[in-house]
Amino acid sequence: MEDILEFISERLKKNSKRTINPRRFIPSAVLLPLFLKDGELYLIFTKRTSKVRDHKDQISFPGGKYNKNDLNLLSTALRECQEEIGVEKRHVRILGELDDVITVTGYLISPYVGVIPYPYRFKTSVDEVEDIIEVPVKELLDERNFRVERNLKINGKVFPVYYFFYQDHVIWGATARILKQFLEVVFDFRA
Repeated sequence: MEDILEFISERLKKNSKRTINPRRFIPSAVLLPLFLKDGELYLIFTKRTSKVRDHKDQISFPGGKYNKNDLNLLSTALRECQEEIGVEKRHVRILGELDDVITVTGYLISPYVGVIPYPYRFKTSVDEVEDIIEVPVKELLDERNFRVERNLKINGKVFPVYYFFYQDHVIWGATARILKQFLEVVFDFRA
């Protein structure tokens, strides 16, 4: 299965990361944690609690805002992943990066893709994470589990909103935009 991880890493390296000037935004980072289970590739998402300040009860990748003790945004993503779901940074192998994404709440997210060992003993932060959701990537690549609506208006411009569905979970917003780019860059997802 090392072949699929090398393939993902190579595809991510070929993608020229688009960065956004962070001056007007809150710098933050997320980790897209991948793992292999029974020969199949999975992604980990979290369901946020209603206790968090922003994005309550939403499905997201582990992550959060940069703090002054972080060396860089990768350190932010790894620290937040450990705080939220208990994955130690020494257990994460970074495969690459995706484009910066802005949220409507003013965060500038730098996404990193990494692989973790499986099985893993997760420890969730009770204040931040209600549940850990393990989703097979093949389900996310199935067009029947994807929808786009063009109903977000910002400053008079209309933007698409993406939705991915898995079981009773709906992945949307910035997380869906990051996920869509990951699937496009790595697996040529077109829907």
